[in-house]
Amino acid sequence: MAPVKKGGKKKKGRSAINEVVTREYTINIHKCIHGVGFKKHMCTTDTRLNKAVWAKGIRNVPCRIHVRLSREYNEDEDSPNKLYTLVTYVPVTTFKNL
Repeated sequence: MAPVKKGGKKKKGRSAINEVVTREYTINIHKCIHGVGFKKHMCTTDTRLNKAVWAKGIRNVPCRIHVRLSREYNEDEDSPNKLYTLVTYVPVTTFKNL
């Protein structure tokens, strides 16, 4: 007996890539840099984010960091991209129940 298909086509939701959206994320830096050698510099234009990452020195990187990602319109007329992503640091006391 052939398996019965359930449902038809699923509706796809709208993609938020081309919209102005702001979201907050907790990034587990410990997972990202496990096994990566020490780096001497990091270039970020947001000084608060840079200070938060480097707060404990070159070897003791914080395990998690809370950031706000906001999509904004690009003011540059010559740019091929309409939007860009601005990353800002959000200070939190604890990462529980976020």
